Amino acid sequence: MRARNLLFAFTLAAGALFSAGAAVADDAKTAAVFDSVFVNASPQPTSPEETARVQHLTAALKQALEKSGQYRVVDIALLQKDLDGIKDIHDCNGCEADLAKKVGAQVAVVAWAQKVSNLILNLNIRIVDVATGQTLKGGSVDIRGNNDQAWDRGLKYLLEEHVFNARP
Repeated sequence: MRARNLLFAFTLAAGALFSAGAAVADDAKTAAVFDSVFVNASPQPTSPEETARVQHLTAALKQALEKSGQYRVVDIALLQKDLDGIKDIHDCNGCEADLAKKVGAQVAVVAWAQKVSNLILNLNIRIVDVATGQTLKGGSVDIRGNNDQAWDRGLKYLLEEHVFNARP
């Protein structure tokens, strides 16, 4: 009898957790996450390691947005022809919102890293409402050191302080 009651309680609890998770997923905004951009304002040429870090930044950003339950990343492959003609998606006078509309996203997400020197860099993000073109969330974080650990810590801080815990 006790085992049956425990099983019943577990089933109820699991159902409540599943329902809560489904509610979060239903509230998630669809997001067109564009490839991150590297703005090299330093006298040094862009290194292969920096190129790899920018690619990792995009992948880590998509994963973190999905994992948060606040966003559901949509496929933007259909936009490749449009994107080929755009140098910097973060600086295209709002074109990211128009492009995101084409794939049915509610928000457009652009991120970029700017290198001033090997010691001074910053990571930036902007999340734009596709319907209004208004920035919903955004921020910038300075990082010291041009290495994988600094970039990963910078992205984590940027998301925690300016995206996930930020008020709209």
